[in-house]
Amino acid sequence: MYLFHTVIVQQNRGNILIITHFSSFSNPKNYAILDFMTIIRSDVLGYCFGVRHAIEAAHTALLQNKRKNVYTLGPLIHNKHALDELEKAGLRMLDENDASQAEDGSVVIIRAHGVPPEVLETLEKKQCTVINATCTRVKASQKIAREYTAKNCTVIFTGDEKHGEVAGIAGYAKNHFVLVQNCDEANALYLPKDANAVLLSQTTFSESEFNAIAKLLKSKYPNLIVMNTICPATKARQDALAKLCRNADGVLVVGGKNSANTKRLLLAARAYGCRANLIEQADEIPADYFSMDTVGITAGASTPDEIIDEVEKTLRERSAGAYFAGDSNE
Repeated sequence: MYLFHTVIVQQNRGNILIITHFSSFSNPKNYAILDFMTIIRSDVLGYCFGVRHAIEAAHTALLQNKRKNVYTLGPLIHNKHALDELEKAGLRMLDENDASQAEDGSVVIIRAHGVPPEVLETLEKKQCTVINATCTRVKASQKIAREYTAKNCTVIFTGDEKHGEVAGIAGYAKNHFVLVQNCDEANALYLPKDANAVLLSQTTFSESEFNAIAKLLKSKYPNLIVMNTICPATKARQDALAKLCRNADGVLVVGGKNSANTKRLLLAARAYGCRANLIEQADEIPADYFSMDTVGITAGASTPDEIIDEVEKTLRERSAGAYFAGDSNE
């Protein structure tokens, strides 16, 4: 039988060192066991500015309007944990196309993705208090789309069909709007060769995909105006992932499985040749990660800080092995 005396855990820059001293009752020798894992957090991960602003706006609205219904049009962010917490606090979610269902005089939060102008008009008619948490960069894209539409230009937009930002921009460009999701769709697009058009992008779109689409479309339509409206934080997140993949045995991408930018991080990590898995919470970490020497962590723009912390904590605690030598008869 063995008696464990102490367990000391020390952490230094993501490195985990577990030192365990123990002895047997019949043979009181002390042993030191060392288990070592390196955990590297991406330089850029978790909430982006726009999402953090929307979350803070929701909490403030709930505190200041306890006698009113507070709604959001569509999920405020693509993270079930965060949405569950907001729902417990009293936030009600309507479908993004159901602005007319908001109670007259209620409070409605516009999420970071933005909405078409018609939605704002509907809420104004219902005398709702609108808290517009649209990301500043999305607002800039909306303004550009409206301005070029007024000039009778085609607004070509690179993005994901089901992403909330796409619907908002389409509302500002109206029948001048064309969505292009990839190079195949760009190649298939037909416009007059001398067409006046502008190319914009979803703020969380892949920089490399956008550049490839822009190059292809520019070769087809010489008058095309290319405006890269991808948020710099998106590129920084993707660049940080590339660095992470070069230094890790495996990368955990933490975020909602329905989050477009999180799924792009997963695909990018795998494209770099790195073992990568998308998880929403710590209990989904694949078992083999606990035996890796170096694990990287990145996270989508809608992933709360506390979930990232819990993933790292779980890696620390479960990666510690216990091996000791002793008399097999004891």
